[in-house]
Amino acid sequence: MSDYILETRDLTKHYGGVQALTGANFKLKHGEHVAIMGDNGAGKSTFVRQITGVEQRTRGEIIFDGKAVHFSGPLDAREAGIEAVFQTLALADDLDVPDNLFLGREKTFLDWLGPFRLLDYKGMRQATLDGLEKTAVKIPNINNRIRNMSGGQRQCVAIARTATFHSKLTIMDEPTAALGVQETAQVENIIRTLKEAGEPLILISHNMRQVFDLVDRVIVFRRGRICADLDIKNEKVTGEDVVAYITGAKTQEQFGELT
Repeated sequence: MSDYILETRDLTKHYGGVQALTGANFKLKHGEHVAIMGDNGAGKSTFVRQITGVEQRTRGEIIFDGKAVHFSGPLDAREAGIEAVFQTLALADDLDVPDNLFLGREKTFLDWLGPFRLLDYKGMRQATLDGLEKTAVKIPNINNRIRNMSGGQRQCVAIARTATFHSKLTIMDEPTAALGVQETAQVENIIRTLKEAGEPLILISHNMRQVFDLVDRVIVFRRGRICADLDIKNEKVTGEDVVAYITGAKTQEQFGELT
């Protein structure tokens, strides 16, 4: 088995003449938590969209769980074991928690009825409760519609969806950007729970305090390239150092060739 759950080689995305992402070489170990930082337009979201199949890469390789992959869309990535929580959340406001968690992959039984299926509501409810327990998410009433929940509860439901389906990799894009202090703390506790369970995670965040509290490494993007790979747990790296790489005041020698 490979030491890495995810590896990208020369991952590149061009939109016509615009080079949004160039030569991204990236590795993520099993159980490792890594933050991706950079200014707006630095290439962070473009990088994640290639990994999750939202967009098709211009060139390069993606190796996931030891195999070269080419996802035709987000569903392929999800079926392979990559769960992503984007800022838009992609939740259905008029459905309850179990229906949202199983949206598009509902549990059924009596499959011998041919094209007709009966939804296994009991099974989906129990799996929802198990997923919430795994991530320590507290939702008072899982039968409540999403539209009646707070922003923090909505975010937690989206994150719990990743745990319900035993994802091999979780990607979170600014999961606490629009949340208050208490709701942010709850989401951060979920991330710590995933870490304790040995589940790898990629976190896109602008919150320096959050990054230094939660992850092992910081990957800095600038102008569509990876410009720094910083081991913040074992090196004397400060927030000022990260900002210097983001702004271009510092650049690692292996710019674009990080391993």
